[in-house]
Formats: sequence, C-alpha cells, structure tokens
Amino acid sequence: MDLFKEIFDIAQQIYFEPELGFKEKNTHQIIEKYIKKCSSDICIEKFSTTGIKCYLNSQKEKELKVALIAELDGVYAPLHMYANKKTGAAHNCGHYSQVAILLYIFSYYIKYKLYEKLDYALCFIFLPAEEYLDIEYRKELREKKEIIHLCGKAEAMRLGVFDDIDAVIGVHSMGGDFSERSIEIKCNLAGFLYKSYNFLGKPSHAGFAPASGINAYSMSTLFNVGLGLFRQQIDDKYLVRINSIIQSPNMTINIIPQNVKIDCDIRAHSLEYLIELSKNLDNIADGSALSLGGKVEKSTEIGYLPFKQDEYLSTFVKKTFENFEEIKVCKENNPISAAGDIGDLSFMRPCIQVGYSGFKGTIHGNDFIHDDVEYIFSIFPKFMIEVLKNLSGKLDKNLLYKKTYEEYITTIDLLRRTNEK
Repeated sequence: MDLFKEIFDIAQQIYFEPELGFKEKNTHQIIEKYIKKCSSDICIEKFSTTGIKCYLNSQKEKELKVALIAELDGVYAPLHMYANKKTGAAHNCGHYSQVAILLYIFSYYIKYKLYEKLDYALCFIFLPAEEYLDIEYRKELREKKEIIHLCGKAEAMRLGVFDDIDAVIGVHSMGGDFSERSIEIKCNLAGFLYKSYNFLGKPSHAGFAPASGINAYSMSTLFNVGLGLFRQQIDDKYLVRINSIIQSPNMTINIIPQNVKIDCDIRAHSLEYLIELSKNLDNIADGSALSLGGKVEKSTEIGYLPFKQDEYLSTFVKKTFENFEEIKVCKENNPISAAGDIGDLSFMRPCIQVGYSGFKGTIHGNDFIHDDVEYIFSIFPKFMIEVLKNLSGKLDKNLLYKKTYEEYITTIDLLRRTNEK
C-alpha cells in the first residue's frame, strides 16, 4: 500500500475513535501494531498507562539523542461532529495527525534505513494526556499512586523518559485559514495555573428567613465582578488570559445557596507574573467572601509552565524551509496565549514545536477536521524528514541545555506556595 494512504487510514482510525488523556488504549494499540509491522525487532518502552517510547533499531548507543514527540489524547468536546458519544472526546486539536506524521517518518526511516546516515540516535515518543481536562479522573489516578502529575509530559519527566534525550522536536496543527501551505516556528506559549475557589455561606429559607443566611452565590458574583474590574490592572505584555466558570452548584430557588465553586485558569508568558496574578486572585476571593460574612476555600493546581521555543533548534527548521519548495509560508515569532505541557518539558530540555496548516473549522471547535490531507500526511512529514537530515553532523551538543527533574519540582513548588498563608 502507498505510504500516504496507509498513514491517512491510521489518522482517520484515531480521529474517529478519540480518547481522553491516560485512557488512549486503542490509540496505543494502533501505534504499537504499526511499529512492530515496520520492524519486528524494535524495543518498545511503555509508560504512563498508554505512553510509548522507542529508538530506531540499534541507534540508542549513539552519544547524541533527539526525540520526536506526538500527543495521543483528544479534547472533551461532546458537541463536536465526530465526538465519542459515550465519553465526549473529540480530536479537535489535531493530536491524531501528530501521531500519523510520526508514524510516516518512522516507516520512512525504517524502509530506507535512513537512520544509518544520522550521527545521532532518533527516538519516537508518544505521550498521553496533553490536554488539561477530566481532572477528577486524573486525581483518582494520583490518589491510587498510578500517576503524580496531571499532565502527560511532566509525568513522563518524573519517570525518566527524557533523561537520555538531548533535544526534543514536536509538531502541532495550526488553527485558522491559510491560502497557502504553511508552517510556523518560534511560537511561544503561555503557562497557566488552575485555581479553585469554594465559597461557603449559610443556608436558610429564601422567602421566610433570607436574612438568616449567607449567600455563597452572591460571594461568587462579587468575585467575578472584582475579577472583571481587576483586568484593567493587568500588564498586556504578558498576554494574560483569565477564564472563570461556575462548577454546577447544587442550588434550589427557595434556599439561600450555602456553597458555590468557581474554577478558573490564569495564563501568562511569565512564571513570575503568574505567581503575582495568583496572589491577586486569592485576594479578590478573600475580599468577596469577607464582605458578605462568608468564607472561601482556595486551591491551586499546577497547569503548565510557559513554553519558550529553542532558538537554536528553530534555525534548522528555517533553513530547511528555505530550500523546500512545496511549503510556501513560514510564520515565526507570533506568541499566543494557548498553553501546552511542552512548556514543562522545555524547562528540562531544548524543545521546538513546528506548526503545520491543512485543517478547516475552528481548532478546539465543533467542526475541526483535516482538509489538505496530502500536505498533512505526506508533504509535511517529508519536510520534517529533511529537518532531521539537516540536523545530522551539525547539531552542537554544547548549545543544548539540560536540567533535572528535581530542578523542575523546585520551580513548580514556587507556584504551589502561592496558596500558602
């Protein structure tokens, strides 16, 4: 079978059978089956319930090691046109195409034995749970000691999956309309915190004795008003985004609400500014509760660290683009307020994430799907093969940094301490 058709078929299998993070068992099986089909003697390392890591044949012993990564999970989007009817999962972020692109590259390298021409060992890593959702399930896994971190890359870091890796290259779908086939480099992402505020009041009969109660819903309303007014004091240069939602309180119309929970995420391109914003929101919550005689319970979950793409690795992508006629546009240096757990990984190792067009609909919307399938599943993988070729013999290990998992934990502890009195 033609490689493009084979890979596109796999992409559609995954697209039409989306799975949520740490639950990507079918996707895991598809990947494992295909890898073994391409090379029966490949050693596959499994981690984090559904993760897969493998090197191309016997290249692991080479001193320099480069990892290609792809993400396995879908988004919770039950109204998506091809959402899983039972779980609400949908592939409206394009992770399924990442998997297909890496499998194309894997198959191509095996078929033509291109790995023999590389001066570095090429590693393929498929990671679960990039999307920050289905949090209660992940907390259950954490309580069972099956995971520690709520996102896939940090959990893989904890398990040592990247300990032997020197540089990381990811790929990601681009949202928006593109008149020409395009890539994107040096697109930095925000980091974020996940904040929870549980406002506690006192119930009473809403008609007979409202003055005897303390309205938790009113506290939550004050909080959202305060948050809205506070936005004027936010520094625009950090591309801050704050989104708050009320988490389905159990309220009835004739009882003064006794507790209302508000969850929100805070996004920014600065770790220090995230800490400052976290403290500001805590103050707004405390004041909202105190002003009406109630209380508030506060908690902070670590989301992702800001992602600053590695400038040095990006130069190899740009040089490849300049000599690759089938791709017409290269966007660069356009930071956005989206976040990804590749930010955490980039703390430990130099990382880049190459964007690719070819989709229609709204990313994370209800209509997102592949459009230019030849570009996504054939031309772009060939472009990435050229990038990998151009790295060989030119990658300077002295320009690649390494930090430890222990240093990462020290850094995220700074965020956790924003919750302390």
